[in-house]
Amino acid sequence: MTNPVLAEVVRSGFVESVHRGALVVTGPEGEARLALGDVVSPVYPRSSNKPLQAVGMLRAGLDFTGEDLALACASHSGEPGHVKRVLELLQAAGLREDDLVCPPDFPLHVPSMRDAAEPRRVMMNCSGKHTAMLTTCVRAGWPTDGYETPDHPLQQAIAAAVAELTGEPIVHTGVDGCGAPLFAFSLTALARAFGRVALAADGPGRTVASAMRAHPWLVAGTGREDTELMSAVEGLIAKGGAEGVQAFALPDGFAVAMKIDDGAKRACAPLAVEALRYLGADVSGLEGLAHGSVLGGGRPVGEVRVPELRG
Repeated sequence: MTNPVLAEVVRSGFVESVHRGALVVTGPEGEARLALGDVVSPVYPRSSNKPLQAVGMLRAGLDFTGEDLALACASHSGEPGHVKRVLELLQAAGLREDDLVCPPDFPLHVPSMRDAAEPRRVMMNCSGKHTAMLTTCVRAGWPTDGYETPDHPLQQAIAAAVAELTGEPIVHTGVDGCGAPLFAFSLTALARAFGRVALAADGPGRTVASAMRAHPWLVAGTGREDTELMSAVEGLIAKGGAEGVQAFALPDGFAVAMKIDDGAKRACAPLAVEALRYLGADVSGLEGLAHGSVLGGGRPVGEVRVPELRG
């Protein structure tokens, strides 16, 4: 199947580039309500996996809540507040920065990157998730060595939770950019899982959703799309991933997942705003994300244009 064009990059009234991809909207029961393109073949959800992985860690004995759990779900920007809390969580569990297997990196936040003398593991955007993984091992009495390997009890527990939430088997396990296991399943399954977490009345799903809703800055950071989406739309949980992946869900269980074929993230935010509009959400606070940014000479000369979604 050739996926449809989901976004056009318009410069000075001329279509300069297009982005093909797939997008699905699921209802509260997890059924597809709108499908554009191939939404049934497996994809890597990348960091959109993180809220689902957090559910698995809570089931395995992690005791994080609130800010700490939001950071476990995060692709954080490496701002001082993010890094400080990661270090505090490591210390509280009797762990060190060197126990993290995520690679050293500079912050995503440009001012923080300029202030950084050298790359560090705690600055890497997935360090909150890795700290949560290590802490889960401590709480469960599992070895911390090799916590990132697919056959470790931690990763087996996470995989079981992800398969349950998605309602699909994991068809392939790879290695994510941070070194942790990465599970492949369909976009429909990803949206379904987000809907289940958003709709959860209690238990780990509810705990994860509440943490993300209450602390959107910790899930991403200053000026980041997930933070802006969750700050503007009441009750939303949202988590993007590399290579053009975005997933989110409203508190009524309606959810959206998308994957841009060429991996371009610039198409995701305008599509997310249009999908929220399709679902009846108030997107009045998201005008800055709705049209993307196409600059010429340092000023806006175009937009990232997406189609109106129709059921």
